[in-house]
Amino acid sequence: MSAVLDHHDAHGHDHDHHAPTGWRRWVFATNHKDIGTLYLLFSFTMLMVGGVLALLIRLELFQPGLQFVNPGLFNQLTTMHGLIMVFGAIMPAFVGFANWMIPLQIGASDMAFARMNNFSFWLMIPAAIMLIASFFMPGGAPAAGWTLYAPLTLQMGPSMDAGIFAMHILGASSIMGSINIIVTVLNMRAPGMTLMKMPMFCWTWLITAYLLIAVMPVLAGAITMTLTDRHFGTSFFNPAGGGDPVMYQHIFWFFGHPEVYIMILPAFGIVSQVVPAFARKKLFGYASMVYATGSIAILSFVVWAHHMFTTGMPVTGQLFFMYSTMLIAVPTGVKIFNWVATMWKGSMTFETPMLWAVGFIFVFTIGGFTGLILSVAPIDIQMQDTYYVVAHFHYVLVAGSLFAMFSGIYYWLPKWTGVMYSETRGKLHFWWSMISFNITFFPMHFLGLAGMPRRYADYPMQFADFNAIASIGAFGFGLAQVYFFIAVIIPAMRGKGEKAVQKPWEGAEGLEWEVPSPAPFHTFENPPKLDITATKVIG
Repeated sequence: MSAVLDHHDAHGHDHDHHAPTGWRRWVFATNHKDIGTLYLLFSFTMLMVGGVLALLIRLELFQPGLQFVNPGLFNQLTTMHGLIMVFGAIMPAFVGFANWMIPLQIGASDMAFARMNNFSFWLMIPAAIMLIASFFMPGGAPAAGWTLYAPLTLQMGPSMDAGIFAMHILGASSIMGSINIIVTVLNMRAPGMTLMKMPMFCWTWLITAYLLIAVMPVLAGAITMTLTDRHFGTSFFNPAGGGDPVMYQHIFWFFGHPEVYIMILPAFGIVSQVVPAFARKKLFGYASMVYATGSIAILSFVVWAHHMFTTGMPVTGQLFFMYSTMLIAVPTGVKIFNWVATMWKGSMTFETPMLWAVGFIFVFTIGGFTGLILSVAPIDIQMQDTYYVVAHFHYVLVAGSLFAMFSGIYYWLPKWTGVMYSETRGKLHFWWSMISFNITFFPMHFLGLAGMPRRYADYPMQFADFNAIASIGAFGFGLAQVYFFIAVIIPAMRGKGEKAVQKPWEGAEGLEWEVPSPAPFHTFENPPKLDITATKVIG
């Protein structure tokens, strides 16, 4: 499918742009590109904050014995690291990608609700400040784990209430962003672009947005019940009043498991854009990719209790959740098969975006296999709350979500900024990250198999060597991301580097490559006419 564009369509009305300047451009931003940029910068800032907390955790675990932080502060660090990374770094980054790319990919002039878009971004700032400020409240930050399990949450200080309020605000932001994405994708596609001709990234975000609308209110309900237990005399989760802490786990994981797929489906979308571009082939099995994404989303609602095999669940329940969890491996396997089949006999080149995408497929597959192992109830009962679980979900979320994001950033950066990044620096960032990531998290599988529990500030001598290796790797991984910002992002934002052509990647397809680089402030003021039969772009 190709687009018939005249010069006027691609550029919009150049003389009419009236792009605001100075601080007003950003504070009152309604342009999808500006809001996308704000989301991406915010999420990178939160990635750095969450990363500092992670390095403090690894610093403490470098050797046995208590070195730097007490166990109370250690638990605050683990809790806030999780909350900040999930709700402050990964999710907003994907919303940033959606804001930037969805209108460009479907030929829309902007997102459907521009002012709501602005509001949903600015809601995140007070929420993030509240989360970080909780460290300075009486009793310190919440220390109940990122899952905020009762009864611990009922015993926390005032920072717990700040955390609950921050989560509510972030949830409202997510729901507004999702409504915006759904309306944009369903109502604002260019004439001729049917749903089954949309880029995979748009499909994965459409399905993700429905997931967000379905599960964010569930989280809101769980934390509101926690709030009323704390202050208004209810006993939802307080056994002393007839409540049930396990009920909290059921409600939380009914949100929490689809949430895991909310953080990985847009990553699948990015990889599905990058792999065909550098294999110079069409994506293998487009329709099956769409159906697989939908299947993953539906199945994500019926597997929540695999997080709860040790709560005294009846064997029938264990069997159901065990088999349904294994079933999710099927559509995920379809995706991995399709990516590999796309690369098969393709005329592949390994520029930085492709390196990240192939790295993603390799390392995410390892994370998927460890997830499959944990789905087996008897094994999970042994592994529950050990470092094996920590290794598993970091392989899925860091090597999954984060690696795919880097792939997308390198892929679309020329379109965003109008300059090419340095390929040498990009490849250095990739190999540095890939090696240090595996040095950090692979030993954790062995720690978990040996029985080291997570969220402990101290440990016996037999776990010392692997912990030392993991800590060294973690500092290496953190430094790689600082290098990425200084060596790749700052030069690109300043416009330093070789000027990017309209379509820097030979095999790239899609409407975003029909507009100049950098993408003009306004694009597609008149919807592009899609010529399904054309083999080349006329215009």
